[in-house]
Amino acid sequence: MNISNHMILIIDNDNYKKINLKDLLQTFGYKVKVVKNVNQAIAYLKSHVVHVIISDFADRTMSAHLIKEAKSIDSSIAIIFISDYINVRDSVFLVKSGAFDCFNLSLPIEDLRASIKSAIENREQYFTYMNNCNFSDGVIYESETMKSIVSLVDKIAKTNATVLLLGESGVGKEVIAKMIHNKSNRKDNRFVVINCAAIPETLIEDELFGHEKGSFTGASYKKIGKFEQAQGGTIFLDELAELSLDMQVKFLRVLQEKQFERLGSSNSINVDVRIIAATNKDLAKELEKGNFREDLYYRLNVIKINIPPLRERKEDIKALAMYFLREFSKEYEKKLSFIDFEAMLMLLNYQWKGNVRELKNVIERSVIIANKEEQILTKDHLPLDMRNELNFLQSRGKTEMTLKDYEKLIIADTLRKVNGSKTKAAQILDIRRQTLYNKIKEYNISEKYF
Repeated sequence: MNISNHMILIIDNDNYKKINLKDLLQTFGYKVKVVKNVNQAIAYLKSHVVHVIISDFADRTMSAHLIKEAKSIDSSIAIIFISDYINVRDSVFLVKSGAFDCFNLSLPIEDLRASIKSAIENREQYFTYMNNCNFSDGVIYESETMKSIVSLVDKIAKTNATVLLLGESGVGKEVIAKMIHNKSNRKDNRFVVINCAAIPETLIEDELFGHEKGSFTGASYKKIGKFEQAQGGTIFLDELAELSLDMQVKFLRVLQEKQFERLGSSNSINVDVRIIAATNKDLAKELEKGNFREDLYYRLNVIKINIPPLRERKEDIKALAMYFLREFSKEYEKKLSFIDFEAMLMLLNYQWKGNVRELKNVIERSVIIANKEEQILTKDHLPLDMRNELNFLQSRGKTEMTLKDYEKLIIADTLRKVNGSKTKAAQILDIRRQTLYNKIKEYNISEKYF
């Protein structure tokens, strides 16, 4: 543990002059910031990462206020109270309110030093939990749904089976397609992407199959199409449902016979490619409307993977947000390393109609507008229209996730990460084992986590 990287915030009081606390902690190697009162401490916390707060204990009301406000900004922060004398009742009250420890100034300074070290170690365990996420070939996830999808990809990747990816725009269909390619025997050959919705109908055949020189006005050279470019590799056809019925017939032939002709040629070209197709449309409805060929649908539907929207896999929001925060902080040379409690709740409650793509854009924007020295991303960094929408929903009681929902999510995730060890989970969450047992019972957390 590198002590010099840890910041201790002292709320100044005449008591500390007796032991020169700031000088002492700096001698130990800690960074130290001193403020005069609780309000200054809260203001400092909103834009800086602090590992431990040391405050004088004057009365229960002010101390409880400090704990509540500090924990609302950074739930992992440790708060230690010291005073000339703290009785047992006050000590119990403070710990129950969320304090990490309480000290009488008459105790040996080594006891305080040991408490600070323990507090920082607990906080680092918490950060390890918050920053850890599953990462596989560009796919960042925590949810059981995405774990199942990754498991399925592992099973099918080395086959040549055609794959159909379904899901809303921005859920990560191309990322999953790339993952399949990277885990396949074709990984050393090309992965070719074509967005069928982005190409005019008059040009799509030329893009897919290419043309011979002189095949039409302006065809001054032979063009190699996407299927030939993907020879031996994988071709990913995004928004396949946008193809016209005529093009669907030609595409079906490639699927069935592994052959096609360039425009202006009658010579068939054999092609060896793995085909992965994707759409954000409901293909069953498109079949009913006559917009999609039934024979093509069944030919494509060998392996079908439904990727759920981000709003249905809340655990992934946390993992993705933290990943994007680290990546964009590095890219834009910012110091942001943590998303505060309130901002994370807003991210979890938002509908994310643009899914992962929208989340990525929001985090990038938030990092860009943050000041160079800020270390915590707060709700004030999030887009105003996003905050306004959430405020409107909250006023009508329509937010999906409450503080209790988030607490349940954190506890369940922690239990899973430590294979159900309540002792380890309690340490990471910085709560007593009995409190953890009570929370498990209160939230009816499934036995599958232990």
